[in-house]
Amino acid sequence: MGQNKSTNYFKILSLKHFMGWNTVLLRPVFTKQPGSVVFPLKPGEDQREVVFSCEAQGHPPPIYRWKLNDSSILPRPGSRYSLMGGNLHITHLNKDEDVGIYQCLASNSFGTVVSREASLHIAYLENFKTQRRNPVRVREGQGVVLLCGPPPHSGELTFTWIFNHYPSFVTQDTRRFVSQKTGNLYIAKVEPSDVGNYTCVVTNTVTKTSVQGPPTPLILRVDGVMGEYEPKIEVQFPEVVPVAKSSTVKLECFALGNPVPTISWRRVDGATFGRKVDVNKASGVLEIPYFQQEDAGVYECTAENTRGRNSVQGKLSFYAPPHLTEKPQDVQRTIDDTLVWDCKASAKPKPSYRWLKNGEALDPMEDRLQVSGGVLTISSLNLADIGMYQCVAENKHGRVFTNAELRVIAIAPDFSQNLLKAQTLARLGGDILIECKPRMSPRGVISWRKGKEALRESHRVTVLETGSLRIANVTKMDAGLYTCVARNQFGVASSAGSLLVKEPTSITSPAGHLDVTVGESIVLPCQVAHDPTLELKFTWFFNEQLIHFGSHGAYFEKVGGRSAGDIMIRNIQLRHAGKYTCAVQTKVDSVSIATDVVVRGPPGPPVDCQVTEVTETTASVSWGPGLDNHSPILSYAIQARSPFSLGWQAVTTVPERLGGKQLSAAVTDLNPWVEYEFRVLATNSIGTGEPSRASKRARTKESLPRVTPARVSGGGGGRSELVITWEPVPEEMQSGPGFGYVVAFRPLGAPGWMQAAVTSPDASRYVFKNESIPPFSPYQVKVGVYNNKGEGPFSPVTTIYSAEEEPGRAPGRLRARSLSASEVEVTWKPLAWSNNRRRILGYELRYWGEKEKQDTARVVRTVGNRTSILVRDLEGSSTYSLCLRAYNSAGVGPPSNIVNVTTKKPPPSQAISKIMWNTSNSKVILKWDQVHALENESEVTGYKVMYSQDKHSSPSVVETNSTSLELSLPVNQDYVIQIKPFSEGGEGSSSRQITIPKIAGSVAMGAAPQSLVCPLLNVALLLTVQSIL
Repeated sequence: MGQNKSTNYFKILSLKHFMGWNTVLLRPVFTKQPGSVVFPLKPGEDQREVVFSCEAQGHPPPIYRWKLNDSSILPRPGSRYSLMGGNLHITHLNKDEDVGIYQCLASNSFGTVVSREASLHIAYLENFKTQRRNPVRVREGQGVVLLCGPPPHSGELTFTWIFNHYPSFVTQDTRRFVSQKTGNLYIAKVEPSDVGNYTCVVTNTVTKTSVQGPPTPLILRVDGVMGEYEPKIEVQFPEVVPVAKSSTVKLECFALGNPVPTISWRRVDGATFGRKVDVNKASGVLEIPYFQQEDAGVYECTAENTRGRNSVQGKLSFYAPPHLTEKPQDVQRTIDDTLVWDCKASAKPKPSYRWLKNGEALDPMEDRLQVSGGVLTISSLNLADIGMYQCVAENKHGRVFTNAELRVIAIAPDFSQNLLKAQTLARLGGDILIECKPRMSPRGVISWRKGKEALRESHRVTVLETGSLRIANVTKMDAGLYTCVARNQFGVASSAGSLLVKEPTSITSPAGHLDVTVGESIVLPCQVAHDPTLELKFTWFFNEQLIHFGSHGAYFEKVGGRSAGDIMIRNIQLRHAGKYTCAVQTKVDSVSIATDVVVRGPPGPPVDCQVTEVTETTASVSWGPGLDNHSPILSYAIQARSPFSLGWQAVTTVPERLGGKQLSAAVTDLNPWVEYEFRVLATNSIGTGEPSRASKRARTKESLPRVTPARVSGGGGGRSELVITWEPVPEEMQSGPGFGYVVAFRPLGAPGWMQAAVTSPDASRYVFKNESIPPFSPYQVKVGVYNNKGEGPFSPVTTIYSAEEEPGRAPGRLRARSLSASEVEVTWKPLAWSNNRRRILGYELRYWGEKEKQDTARVVRTVGNRTSILVRDLEGSSTYSLCLRAYNSAGVGPPSNIVNVTTKKPPPSQAISKIMWNTSNSKVILKWDQVHALENESEVTGYKVMYSQDKHSSPSVVETNSTSLELSLPVNQDYVIQIKPFSEGGEGSSSRQITIPKIAGSVAMGAAPQSLVCPLLNVALLLTVQSIL
């Protein structure tokens, strides 16, 4: 291990507080600073006391003192000033002596800090001195100014005027204005109603006190009326008004004149007022709250009447007190070091900077000290520089303080934090740096030993300025124990470590070039020779990017041993082509080798696929070759897609085979007037690559239609109608716009054709109606096509029939017979199946209950020449009405006579409640209780016994008239049995399923009780088994 030998002379020379004390030492830091105070001084008030707060943390505890206007305050017993902790108490305030700027200073052994500035203002309002004022005499129509002349005061004032007697106050409007800057009352144009006494009322907003001035009489002169004159602006704002950031500014503007002037405002730069700006035209005040930089500019007030106009301008300038944006931090430096502190603040105008040390201004004349802007630089630090420093940033609108502590330390050399490395490994023939970084102040002298001998420098062995040792072209003889020795005026220390020399690492695999095909697996070798005492670390890079094994889709795998870094690339892809680098690293050196891998694969997509020319059925397509991926392109193929195709389809081209040098071709056999996209695929000896990007859509030219409608047919419809139908021609086969159909038809055997045009390309039906058309007559029909280019061919001729007539007669002999409670059989005599005017396609039966109306009847239809139908799902013991009609494609015929039928009583609703059984060899004997029908149910005529080997197979059925049955069944199988009664009304409810288990060679008996708890245990068996010996 490294050694640290030091004289026990480690000393902080700054202040004794830096070492050896159990208590944590702290510089003074303000936790509470004084704030500005406006004290309301009211007449006759005895309690006149102000407290400025000041509190700081620190150890030793800080002591406090105060300054007023940069002069020290010395609290003495009996004086008006006293200290309680750090707080300054001032009693019996004197507005002449105590007003000013206060600052608190907190000091301990680390230094002194100065608080922010806090102002003390004493607000007061004295009484008016004079008791009478001379009357003001004016003519009617003249403007007048009544002066307020507020008494001595401090603090913000507001002004109002009383007219004659309290509480009659002057109301401000376009003619009268009270300035809150001067307190004066302005009357733009005097009227007779203005005559009277005016009293100025002054209110201090801080003390909340008010005083009234002496009344001023306003008297109307009788020597005439004042004529009209142009506006004279009496209330105006300064040429430059500085406004603090985020404050509210009010500009006043008022003019005398006859007629009464109107006041308007604008910005000279033409900018519009924001929504926050309040323009009070009645009182002549422009108010801008939350003032910002963009609100600064020149504002103009204009007073105007019929005699003329006048205007005044003033500039609102934006200002902001300093706000710190960068503060110096506490630092600790060694002797002779250099300190640079940066202090920055935002302000308008720009701030100036000065620095304090322990509450006093720094001496800028000292050579070691430089202040430039907010940057403080102190070079060649010594112990006298220790202390508390403050940066003060200020402009005419305010100042801010920030604190930082400087500690300067002086210590003997010490290696405890930076021992020499216990072992330093070096590569034979390489360079090595042994660092020596003791902690000491000031900087001393560093020397080296090898073993016990002083180390001599040479062209290979060098001690750097930092004290570290550099050895170039290391040899075996350089191995050994090295000691670094550090000295300064406070002591000596040393630290030692060993240098071990290792054999260099080399890669024995040669750099190479591999040529592979997509899908193959390859091994990239990385064999090395190295010092056996050193561990190897292999790292692979692909195109200078680290390979993360396991995160590349399992393509890369390490296959080398401890001294080999071989990797395998499985199922190699085109994207794996590039430069592979194997980097081998030990603790003393690192080497690398690169292998270039070329991957051959199918071609890349062709480029710039475009359509250069189109005709009705062809398109000329050109393209550029894509990447051949290291295997020459042998051929190309073109595919096309239209809105009507299912994806991309192969197309016919000229030439038919497109060789690897072919970069254009004509695509044939296209449909006219269809938009196509084309793409090209390239093929080489390895395979076919990805397709090119699709070309822009290109539409083939229009032509005469060539495809006729399919499945031309017809028939049916209403009386005197010939209905012709067909399958519409798909849009891609219409060959152009304006597509439609030409329908041609004629009676069978007639010489000429009648034709009609159908303009909708989606139409599939045409109906020709004419009273002369005989029913059910044969017609020949064909359907042709046309578009804007002209007419195309017709479909083959086919024969259809005109509309037939509805059946003319009703079926006869309608009979209905009840088969059960829910089924009725209906029979009738059929009509003739067809004649020359109509056919019978089937019959329509309508039936309804005795409580239902005929128009809500249920309908059942038959198809073909049937003569009966079974109606199901009826209600038992109910009467139904039925009628029958024949129907065909033209409609239904007249109804038959209505017949009634009553269904049978319902079958018994009660299920068999108890079943008993016993088995003997291959026989099963069943017995059950008789089921009795209710009054409204049909009597039981027998029982159906259903049995099967399991619940899912089809059961066998045996009918019996008694309540017992003997079955011959194999006894080596389980059986599931159900029993239900039946009557003329149908089948009743089934019993629960019972299971008879197989009991080979035994006799068994059991019963199914009336109440069954669970469907899965649906039979409770009481078994008695008697062994047959």
